[in-house]
Amino acid sequence: MASFYLQIDNYKIMNNRIINTISIIVVFTLTLTACTNKETSQNMNNNVSLSSTVLNSESQEKLTPDQILQNLKEGNERFVNNNLTPRDYKAQVQATTEGQYPEAVIISCIDSRVPVEQVFDKGVGDIFVARVAGNFVNEDILGSTEFGTAVAGSKVIVIMGHKSCGAVKAAIDNVEMGNITAMLDKINPAVEMTSNFEGDRSSSNDEYVTEVVKNNVRHTMDEMREKSPIIAELERNGDVVIAGAFYDLETGMVTFLN
Repeated sequence: MASFYLQIDNYKIMNNRIINTISIIVVFTLTLTACTNKETSQNMNNNVSLSSTVLNSESQEKLTPDQILQNLKEGNERFVNNNLTPRDYKAQVQATTEGQYPEAVIISCIDSRVPVEQVFDKGVGDIFVARVAGNFVNEDILGSTEFGTAVAGSKVIVIMGHKSCGAVKAAIDNVEMGNITAMLDKINPAVEMTSNFEGDRSSSNDEYVTEVVKNNVRHTMDEMREKSPIIAELERNGDVVIAGAFYDLETGMVTFLN
């Protein structure tokens, strides 16, 4: 009987040794694989050519508003296709230390799902971005846009709304809450502009909300022309183009409005 128990003990010891050996082999293999993947990733990053180009006074001057709009459209196409330009941001930061020459001003909603620079595949120093819930204009944003165009030389202004905008939905629902109430007053004209919509005019109707969002963009463009003689004159002279746009949260695609 003692011999029998001894055999069992020996079996347990051998079994534990086998298990420990297998565990060591598994850990070693996983570690080796991780290191290999990391090295491969580093090698791939080292082989990628990073763009360090930034806009300067000369390149900004040569661009026309139509070329800039086309650049924005092509950049968005790269974003949609997950093909953003690899950039050396450190080099771009250093290159723009002494000055900036952006090609466009983008006025967008504050929504975190609309990463403006990435949406248009732009790097450091390429565009001005002003953000406020509902992408409307007030004195501060108009002044910032006047600086971006009349002073800093940008030739395109894009007012960009987006699908399922929370600020627009709140305006539709007549939300009253702190400073949000006064903010929504800037969006209410777009709700009134959409009063002839056929169908359910509520924040739960995506089609209706989209129409209000687009009308809000159009209203903002009109507000800019009316309240900023500087920008209106730049547009009349052909020095600046004001464009409206709509961003689709589901696809990442930007559609420019007529």
